[in-house]
Amino acid sequence: MDTATITLPPTLKLKIDLSDEQFFQMCQKNRNYRFERTASGEILIMAPSGSETGRRNVKITTQLEIWNSQSSLGEVFDSSTGFKLPNGAERSPDASWVKAEKWNALTPEEQERFAPICPDFVVELRSPSDSLKDLQEKMQEYIANGAQLGWLIDRKNKRVEIYRPGKDVEVLDNPVSLSGENVLPEFTLYLQQIL
Repeated sequence: MDTATITLPPTLKLKIDLSDEQFFQMCQKNRNYRFERTASGEILIMAPSGSETGRRNVKITTQLEIWNSQSSLGEVFDSSTGFKLPNGAERSPDASWVKAEKWNALTPEEQERFAPICPDFVVELRSPSDSLKDLQEKMQEYIANGAQLGWLIDRKNKRVEIYRPGKDVEVLDNPVSLSGENVLPEFTLYLQQIL
């Protein structure tokens, strides 16, 4: 007996008109999946990351949280956190950070849901199934919506793309570490166990 197999793309894209409340509830009731919504309303459904990507991602978040605990300059978020960007997109960076004054300006209700802000700093860690082009567009979207610094860490090609407002993307081949610059003062991300 011949069985047919269906090959699905790593990210399903659906055009469904949902209110913000309906989208939030769908995300809450389906926590085994990762959802994002583009500015045009297209819903992106992604499977949870593989174990190797998750292992590396926690190293990013841990280093960022250790720095933040010492500096007390803001709040750190992991890949399960959604943000409603000014352009209307709802995105979940792999790691992100928001300045304290920006976070504290939100109401408790806004903090509890998909916060209506763009993080000041974002990281995307490319997994084997991720499209580099899609991640690059996402990084540009973060910058266009207010992020001050973004790192696209591409394990496959052993490189990092650094995004900053008003500047060309800087590409580093196989760097040992990355500087948080003036956005994350005195923060250094060590990449030995990430790349």
